[in-house]
Amino acid sequence: MSSTTMAAEQSELFPDVEIRCRDYRIGCIGVGMIMADVHLEAYRQAGFPVVALASRTEAKARGVAERYGIATVHPTPEDLIDDESVQILDIAYPPDLQPALIRRALRAPHIRAILAQKPLALDLGEAIALRDEAAAAGKILSVNQNMRYDQSIRVLRQLLDRGDLGAPVLATIEMRAIPHWQGFLESYDRLTLANMSVHHLDALRFLFGEPTEIMTVAREDPRTAFDHEDGIVVSTLRFPNNVLAVSMEDVWSGPREEGFDSDIYIKWRVEGTRGVAQGTIGWPTGKPSTLTYASALTTGGQWVTPTWDTHWFPHAFIGVMEQVQYAVDTATPPELSVADNVRTMALIEAGYRSIAEHRPVLLSEFDL
Repeated sequence: MSSTTMAAEQSELFPDVEIRCRDYRIGCIGVGMIMADVHLEAYRQAGFPVVALASRTEAKARGVAERYGIATVHPTPEDLIDDESVQILDIAYPPDLQPALIRRALRAPHIRAILAQKPLALDLGEAIALRDEAAAAGKILSVNQNMRYDQSIRVLRQLLDRGDLGAPVLATIEMRAIPHWQGFLESYDRLTLANMSVHHLDALRFLFGEPTEIMTVAREDPRTAFDHEDGIVVSTLRFPNNVLAVSMEDVWSGPREEGFDSDIYIKWRVEGTRGVAQGTIGWPTGKPSTLTYASALTTGGQWVTPTWDTHWFPHAFIGVMEQVQYAVDTATPPELSVADNVRTMALIEAGYRSIAEHRPVLLSEFDL
């Protein structure tokens, strides 16, 4: 293949979204790291209008609002939801508290759409109820599965859609990184599978469609001090056409102490009948995600490495909010719809059933 043809192939890959709409007033709830450093920074860069902010602690909200030039700070999340200037509600809140805020927003006539944090709720039953209540209210409810907008995952999906890799055979996501577990997780009976694996399992659904079964095993993480069952997690999924995928969340990843050279990363690899793609997720290192691929069909079997300067954090979050605004503007379902997210929640639920019953669990066991 000539260098000119190969360059043309790369020019048709799009790691970041086109901003089609930035016209709706956003109110944000929560001022933890993910909102203060990621959501709001993404919206600032994209020119999305954030008009109000609230948190459980008003003083913290005022500090973040001053940082971003947000004019209005409400004393409570409920007051923000009642603010008639807010058209899109963006929630970054614990999953046990989030459903009540969503339901209040569904009753607010001025709120056109809601972007909820993941996991949407503590269990599948509550997620299904929220899906159905949003549909009955005629409101857009979207769930922030932001890994779908990571640049390497987006380009990988484009390669799969183009057929560069042929038919998928095997996929792996290998995480060896140490999350900062938020304090509210200590009171839950679900940890890594619901709060970290959810990124990877949803990304696998985005890439390969609906899995037919999952087998999940777990053990405790030696570093996590509070009681938990699912610390280190490994899940094997089977998809139609016999595609296999493995997702591993190693939240231990070895000693992390003075003098120990820790190796922290998230890597993925997809093998197809006509090519291979592999890459890294930049979140643990603060670098852009990467992708390199070789195709017997489009690269002459040579490895090609598209590049970009944007990051998962914060740039992927531009795509997440953009798809909500575009859905409002066009009266169409968002790409990250609650109906789709219920299927990711079902996959999480199936993983917990697999851990408890020590067996592969079919997704057909769940009535969605």
